[in-house]
Amino acid sequence: MVAGKLLVTALTLWLLYRSVVADAETAGAWRGLLSSARRGPVLLALALVPVNWGVEAWKWWRLAQYLEPVSFGRSFRAVLVGLTLGFVTPNRVGDYAGRILEMKNRRPEALGAIFLGRYCQLLITILGGSVGLLYFAAREFGADYPATIVGLGLTAVLGNALALLPLYRNRVLLAAATQWRPLHRLRRYVAAMPDYPPRVLSGVLALSGLRYAVFSAQFGLLLLAYGTTPPAGPAAAAIAGTMLFKSLVPSLNALTDVGARELSATYLFGLLGVPALPVLSASLSLWVLNIALPSAAGLGFVLQLNVFRKRRKKGQSTPPV
Repeated sequence: MVAGKLLVTALTLWLLYRSVVADAETAGAWRGLLSSARRGPVLLALALVPVNWGVEAWKWWRLAQYLEPVSFGRSFRAVLVGLTLGFVTPNRVGDYAGRILEMKNRRPEALGAIFLGRYCQLLITILGGSVGLLYFAAREFGADYPATIVGLGLTAVLGNALALLPLYRNRVLLAAATQWRPLHRLRRYVAAMPDYPPRVLSGVLALSGLRYAVFSAQFGLLLLAYGTTPPAGPAAAAIAGTMLFKSLVPSLNALTDVGARELSATYLFGLLGVPALPVLSASLSLWVLNIALPSAAGLGFVLQLNVFRKRRKKGQSTPPV
């Protein structure tokens, strides 16, 4: 167990070094952030980092407390542990492990709660991204193909409405999905998902929207820090499209997230006539602030993890939910 923690620590530090110091583009962006960039917007973006992950911890606290009593502090710690473990695992699956390991009793059922939190965030990303991409479609082709744009708008509304159904009707969908033999073994892990009332799911969805807004504000502040000031509406559409593209591309680890986000950001902002260099610098700096630094901060909690639960004494039952 100790060897595993040390391995995660060493691997995280190595990836942080590779991505922040050894990688020329990221290192250049980071040096620019500290030297030539405007300090005011940078400090505001930095101040929003704990807000960003604090909102994520609030989401997890609301979901986890339906499984067992949990404090907000432990929820925040679980988020940081998951962020650190996700930094070194394919498609950031370590985020699941980090939160599950912070549970004391109902670890298997926590998988369903994590999925609900991620799905709520994905719904907000799809909603914002579809609006953003619809803006660019109307901007580029609206004059020549107005009927097509209307059709795309109606498709986006219908698609977002259908995407909400699994959140509020998950009991029926889970019952149908787990009848398929390969998914039958997952029944135990997602059994608690239908227990969440709609008001809780709506609250988690609202918090996901708040976190989305915080992240977008950070991106805008860093663009301002690097001296580019596109109009607020088009800039918000480009940020939304960037976040959607990023969420749709699988990643090997947090380091590989960088390429997908930077490619889509430079393309969409390029349609607005914004030079690639400040967009690239802002996007790389956003990654450093929101992923690299919190991952390093979470290392201390990783070393304190209790991987194996203590066995409950005979006759001791799981706390009622």
